[in-house]
Amino acid sequence: MKIHIHPDVRIFPHNVHHDFRGELWTNWKKEGFYPQLDFIHDKVSTSRKNVIRGIHGDFKSWKLIECLYGELYFVLVDNRPESKNYKNWTSMMLSDKKRQSVLVPPGIGNGFCVMSEHSIFHYKWAYEGKYPDVDDQFTLKWNDPELDIEWPINNPILQKRDR
Repeated sequence: MKIHIHPDVRIFPHNVHHDFRGELWTNWKKEGFYPQLDFIHDKVSTSRKNVIRGIHGDFKSWKLIECLYGELYFVLVDNRPESKNYKNWTSMMLSDKKRQSVLVPPGIGNGFCVMSEHSIFHYKWAYEGKYPDVDDQFTLKWNDPELDIEWPINNPILQKRDR
């Protein structure tokens, strides 16, 4: 079911400067994006075609996500039991051509499927206290029939946690 799942999920398009050398853009600046968040941790993952990573999340961190290289089918799932949108999902394409970031609030799980030969996925984290590592995170099965997510592939490459 594709719907808008949370009012704080925001998409920030980037103003990209192109010239003969390449491209230049700002992917985050405290003024103008979401100033009340204090981003304190960055992570990057690289993946190959047909990999699905996630659906993971937690109930305390905000993430600012973007695809630096390649193309991703990006999925968000509301995992807040008190929400009217609980277990609903939405999807979008992220790519190095679109140059945009997605702000993901606590309680919203995210995952992606790599559509290009390779991808680079970047996310900034804002959270209080200790880093919400695997033990503090939730994992939703990529092919959970209750979620009924429309993935673009049927036989993804998965890690043990995501099977």
